[in-house]
Amino acid sequence: MGNKRLLVLMSGVIVFVALMGFTFGGRGTMSWPEGFLKDTVTWVQGWLNKPARSVAGFFEDVRRLSVLYEENRQLKLTLTQYAKDTARLNDLEAQNKRLKEALGFTERQQQSNQYKYRIAEVYASSPDPFNNTIVINLGEKDGIQANMAVMSVEGLIGRVVKVSPFYSNVQLLTELDSSAAKAIAVTVKGRENESFGILEGYDRETGMLIMNKIPKADQLTKGDIVVTSGVGQLFPRGIEIGEVVSRDEGDFGITHTALVKPFASFNHLREVFVIEVPGL
Repeated sequence: MGNKRLLVLMSGVIVFVALMGFTFGGRGTMSWPEGFLKDTVTWVQGWLNKPARSVAGFFEDVRRLSVLYEENRQLKLTLTQYAKDTARLNDLEAQNKRLKEALGFTERQQQSNQYKYRIAEVYASSPDPFNNTIVINLGEKDGIQANMAVMSVEGLIGRVVKVSPFYSNVQLLTELDSSAAKAIAVTVKGRENESFGILEGYDRETGMLIMNKIPKADQLTKGDIVVTSGVGQLFPRGIEIGEVVSRDEGDFGITHTALVKPFASFNHLREVFVIEVPGL
C-alpha cells in the first residue's frame, strides 16, 4: 500500500510538471476558441474605451476652459488697472506741468506788480454756450469778492460775479457787451498814457474781442498788446488781454474799432488766478 501511494504521488508530480512546461512553453498558434475569445474581449474593450475617452476628454476640456477663462479675467483686470494707472499718471504729469507754469507765472507777476494771485481750481463750467461762466473752489471764506479779476497763465479771462462761502462764479470775457457792468477799459502795453479804448463785445464766430471808442489820433496798430487800463477800478491796471489783429473806422467815423485776439483760451480751463489788489 505504501508503494502504491508513493507511485501515485510521483505520477501526479510528473503530470503537474509536464502541464507547467506545456503552459509556459512557446506556442505556435492559438486555437480557434482562444482566438475568438481574445478578439471578442478586445472588441468589447475598444467599444467601452471610446465613450470613456470621450467623457474624460470632455471633462478635461471643461477644466482647461475654466483655467483659460480665469486667466483671461485676470488679464482683463490687469489691463484695466494698467489703463487706469496710465491715465492717472498722464493726468498727474499734466497737472504737474500746469502747476509749474502757474508757479513761474506768479513769480513773474509778483516782480512786475504788487497784486496777489490766488490760484483756484475750476470746479464746473456752464453747459450753456450763451452764458459762459465757470465755478471755482474759492469763496467768501478765502476772501474772494465780487468783481475781482480772474486770469489764466495766458491772460485775462473774466471777473467774479457771484460769491458763496466756498465757491465763486466767474463770468468769462465771451460775455462782454456795451453795458457799463461788463465793458472793460483798456490801453496798449508800453503806451499806457497814449492809447485808450473799451472792450465791449466778443465775436463768437471769429473768437475775437471787439475794442471800440478808439480815438482817431490814437497810434494803436496791428500787433499791439492790449492790457487793462485800470480806469474805473473794475479791473486792475496792466493785465494782458490780447493782441490787436486789425483796426477799422467805427460808426460815423468819429472813433475807430479794433479786433483783439485774446491770449487766453476760454475752453478746458483747469486752474485760474483770482487777482487781489492790496488796499481794495
